Amino acid sequence: MVALNSPGAGYHECMAATTTIKVTPHARDRINERARANGVTPATFVEALVDEYDRAQRFVAVRAAYAALAAEDDYHAETAEWDATNADALEEA
Repeated sequence: MVALNSPGAGYHECMAATTTIKVTPHARDRINERARANGVTPATFVEALVDEYDRAQRFVAVRAAYAALAAEDDYHAETAEWDATNADALEEA
């Protein structure tokens, strides 16, 4: 889902510099239809899509970093040691 109602949506609409990208008529029609449905310009809609893609890529990088941690058994061993302290009966005190 594209977050078009965020505070920054439409910020770049007021900028004077624009350019043209070549897309198929089918893609253009889909972009225009979805932009209209969201009450924004096609440029704002496309920018929101690119922002969403960039965000998704950042999460891919974060997941890859966490996966690299999984290869380091020290992390999991230390976590298991800390989890074992949950059974030390301190919450009864």
